[in-house]
Amino acid sequence: MSKRYSVAEARAALPTIIDEVAAGSEVELTRRGKPVAVVVSRQEYDRLRAAKPKFAEAYALFLQRFKLDEVGLDNDFFDSIRDKSSGRKVRL
Repeated sequence: MSKRYSVAEARAALPTIIDEVAAGSEVELTRRGKPVAVVVSRQEYDRLRAAKPKFAEAYALFLQRFKLDEVGLDNDFFDSIRDKSSGRKVRL
């Protein structure tokens, strides 16, 4: 982290923080000396959000990348390992 501000300091220094973040720095915000948040640029935020694909997307990429038949698995392999139980009982 290149810079650190308390929440109280951040209120007064918001324009400076925005300039620092826009220039590529990350800014940590603290409350009572403990880290509570990090401010990053929009570009970094978008990169971080894009880095986490949804399960269905990750599974599709996995199937494209790895040829299941080459390792002795058929397409139904993952269907057979899913828990088919009804799960826990819930009282409503």
